[in-house]
Amino acid sequence: MARRAREAVAPAYLFLCLIAGGSVQGIWANMVLQLLAIAILAWAALATIRDPLVRPARQLLIIVSAGFVLIALQLIPLPSAIWPSLGGRSALASGFRVLGLATPAFPLSLSPYDTLRALLALLPPLAMLCAMVRLKAYRPSWLAIALLAGTFAGILLGALQVASSNPETSPWYLFEETNPGFATGFFANANHMATLLVIALPFLAALPASAGRANVQRHSALLALVSGAALLIIVGIVLNRSLAGYVLSLPVLAASALILMPAQARLRRWALVVIGLCLVGALGALESSSIRPGNLGTEAATSVESREAIMKTTVAATRDFLPFGSGVGTFRPIYDLYEDHDRTTSTYVIHAHNDYAELALETGVPGVAILLVFLVWWGAAVGRAWRSADAGPYARAASIASAAILVHSLADFPLRTAAISTCFAMCLALLADRRAAPAANPSELRPTRHVVLG
Repeated sequence: MARRAREAVAPAYLFLCLIAGGSVQGIWANMVLQLLAIAILAWAALATIRDPLVRPARQLLIIVSAGFVLIALQLIPLPSAIWPSLGGRSALASGFRVLGLATPAFPLSLSPYDTLRALLALLPPLAMLCAMVRLKAYRPSWLAIALLAGTFAGILLGALQVASSNPETSPWYLFEETNPGFATGFFANANHMATLLVIALPFLAALPASAGRANVQRHSALLALVSGAALLIIVGIVLNRSLAGYVLSLPVLAASALILMPAQARLRRWALVVIGLCLVGALGALESSSIRPGNLGTEAATSVESREAIMKTTVAATRDFLPFGSGVGTFRPIYDLYEDHDRTTSTYVIHAHNDYAELALETGVPGVAILLVFLVWWGAAVGRAWRSADAGPYARAASIASAAILVHSLADFPLRTAAISTCFAMCLALLADRRAAPAANPSELRPTRHVVLG
């Protein structure tokens, strides 16, 4: 009983994050998730662990720790003689000289409170990672069920949202700033709901792949249930109406089929070709679209909607703030300084719609270096998940889901929500702490009690 309760911790926390962590606008909900994360982290720090961490898990924790150390260093005040020379700060220092004031001892971050808030927002995914890698407080199948339960709940809420007679005043939308008329579920942004719908597909495929085929009737019934659930997710993608959901679902569906295919199947090569072509098409469609959800083929007329304009402005700011960046969480105030004010509207840019570019602006060369090391680790982990027979279907599902999130981050900011960041941490933990498929249930090995004709 105690073991089952322990293994329910990570799945239960994942479900809570999916329900309550859909937007930074949910201040109180995010606070509760962060407090629960602190409790899990304290448990992980105090618990006595008998089995040592496997090498990929140790490497991942080192990379994550380096990221947290970098953010902490951005909050340390620096001598006034050094701070103005660190890129992008000389104009701010000259303002103090104009006023006849001495330059104070500022930290690297130009907005320390925003950096601290960003640091707190990383607690839920860190707690999920520690709960799985260090505490082993999960079962892979329970994680998949929790993910699917949160997804289906979001689809149901999304159906109520789009069925409203007046989406602008519908009580089913949970946040003030949202996408009325789109099925956003528990999110404020329809694109982020699309991310959840897409990453649920490989874990849905992992359920029958991990169940075994010894009991034909049970396996057939499970396949029927999974097919119905996949159809429901596709309906959710249609209701969501996000371009990201449409274009990412195709390569993810093809990749998820690989989980169910035998290793020697001839169709695997063709599936890989389809996946590659779909990914190229998805990236092209996302990069050429407006930042608003569902704008397939729509031209962006203002600097607020054009990805190209946002990227150009972000690159200009990044160049000025090299080599150490402006500080995590400072994108919005820095972007406002560089934006073309002749093309702005009442809508403002809160993120770069490219998490990699935003990370480069906020963390500079050290952050980019950590990101590159992480991507190398991730690529190696994905390779092991597909080459090793002991990896199991859930590690392969995690590789597909994490790849979808990384690709979507090229054109959006899904990882800025507690819901998606926790899902991403779950995927990384499954890749780092691979478990073989569960042993066959003895009941499945009993001889059949009916006559087989044929």
